[in-house]
Amino acid sequence: MDDKLRRRIIAEDPNWSLEQVPFLSKLCLLAIIKNIEVNPIYKELSPSEQNFIQENLNLHAPLKVTSKLIPDGVYWQRRCKELWDNCDVSDHGHSWKRLFFERYLEDLIELFLPGESEQKSILEMLPFCKDSVKRLNIEELLLPIQKLQEEEEQNSIHEEEPKPPLDHFNFNMLLEKLINLEELHLMYRVKQCGMNYQKEMFEMTQRDCETLAQAVKSCKTLKVLHLSLSNINDTQCRLLVKHLLDHPSLTELDFSFNQIGDRGARAIGKLLNRSKLKTLRLYCNKIQDHGAKAIAHALSTNSTLEELNLGVNRVGDEGGQAIVEALKYNCSLKTLNLASNDVAKQTAFSLSSVLLQNRTLSSISLFHGKLGVRGGKALREAMSKNSTVIKFDLDLSGMEEEDIQFIKEVTWANEERASF
Repeated sequence: MDDKLRRRIIAEDPNWSLEQVPFLSKLCLLAIIKNIEVNPIYKELSPSEQNFIQENLNLHAPLKVTSKLIPDGVYWQRRCKELWDNCDVSDHGHSWKRLFFERYLEDLIELFLPGESEQKSILEMLPFCKDSVKRLNIEELLLPIQKLQEEEEQNSIHEEEPKPPLDHFNFNMLLEKLINLEELHLMYRVKQCGMNYQKEMFEMTQRDCETLAQAVKSCKTLKVLHLSLSNINDTQCRLLVKHLLDHPSLTELDFSFNQIGDRGARAIGKLLNRSKLKTLRLYCNKIQDHGAKAIAHALSTNSTLEELNLGVNRVGDEGGQAIVEALKYNCSLKTLNLASNDVAKQTAFSLSSVLLQNRTLSSISLFHGKLGVRGGKALREAMSKNSTVIKFDLDLSGMEEEDIQFIKEVTWANEERASF
């Protein structure tokens, strides 16, 4: 055939080949992804097709669609890594979907500016995240800008006038709607205040306390409540405890690093026998002997508490002795921390007699106490006959070093036996 009559077809793309034509099945999946909001048929697809959707679905697809439609998997991992550099899924039940919604909600709360931010933005999120959120860790709560400015102006003009209350995010509108929430970690503070420091940035107001107390009472699934570094006083502690009495699921309470004294401790003593608490941490507060004795009285009849932390308080020998004596009747406590208090030899003498009969206690800390040489000798004698304590911190307690070393060796031997 004459070359002039021969028909020539030249492809626009010189690299085009038949092998690059996508399969019809892939084109269909891409169409499903594009129209996922209109035609959400994810659950009708095969596992391999679902994996393709997870790997290729737009990261900005509406949450009102993806929250119900897309289960835990690669898609939620992709969304998490797009928003946050550090994503430890082990802190969120090894679920990427749970990690996404918990951190997304935490960010909304921590950035919420009372009087400026719209509550609507958080409330609209709740239908999408309420099934996934089991844990909230709020490390910062902002104050109203307007009130802070008024505070500065009043301080500059009328130094002696009372300061207006400064309120934070209202948890009462949130917790009862989170139907699966089990852990709540809260700090009423501002992370970076710079030169604008004000005391009010690092404390809970009375109105904050009232709304939070109502909120935790309404949250029937809550198991863990940590409320630290919030300058909580006795009045606020009593109000919170009042709403926690007979809570159906609370097992861990942490009020560490606050300003709780004896009145607050007496309220917590009542809570011990009207709750299912297994862990109670009151580390670094202002509890003295009267408060310690109230807790001891409750401890003597309590049958659920496994850990009691009263470290770095102001408990003297009278309060320490009362706590220890309660262990003659308590058969549930495994961990006791009375470190950095003013407990002395009478506490040591009482503890030495308890160690001869108690077979539940396994971890004790009297670090930086005032036990003295005689108290140390009594504890050494008791520990020589004890086989259950596997940790006993007695450093800087006024004991002789050889007695401390002897007790350490006993605990090591007990731990080794317990491991078999």
